[in-house]
Amino acid sequence: MPVFDTSFLILFVVAAFAYLLGSVPFGLVVAKIMGLPDPRTIGSKNIGATNVLRTGSKKAALATVLLDGAKGLVAVLLARAAVGEDGAQIAAISAFLGHCFSLFLSFKGGKGVATFLGALFGLSFALGAVAALLWLLTCAVTRYSSLSALVAASVVPIVAMLTGYISMTVVLLAMAGLLIWRHRENIARLKAGTESKVGSSSA
Repeated sequence: MPVFDTSFLILFVVAAFAYLLGSVPFGLVVAKIMGLPDPRTIGSKNIGATNVLRTGSKKAALATVLLDGAKGLVAVLLARAAVGEDGAQIAAISAFLGHCFSLFLSFKGGKGVATFLGALFGLSFALGAVAALLWLLTCAVTRYSSLSALVAASVVPIVAMLTGYISMTVVLLAMAGLLIWRHRENIARLKAGTESKVGSSSA
């Protein structure tokens, strides 16, 4: 854990700001702007980029993943600039929670993969690059977006511990644990052999 030198009140403000930023449902916003179906009505009913891709628009999916990632990245960078490293870690997990449990969607939301990666890049470019590479390699081999996310989220905390990012480990473990829990239905489908691959139209 980082040393919390910043006052509780300031950290609370940072957490609130990051949570609100993370709560913005860009998947819905992009779909609406581009005249696409509400992603909550198709495929996995999720608001993330993988499900937005099922609307048939690669541009919408790309915009969604970039904007969802930017939520985590911007929250962390602003918090670090304004407060310090303790604020950056609070912002990372708060933005991630905002995406998963959005204030604007009655505390429902996405699974948090892009926001997790964006926040991770903000905390450490090296760790973010490791996670992104793991996701890309796993997806290239298996074509399972969910499995790719699970592999990246599971391995990154271990890499952090082994490479000296000890102060980030608790936050990374917390985010990875929640991301894995959010993918529990995907895990069940992976075990059953019924999980859809990238490019398919089902959940």
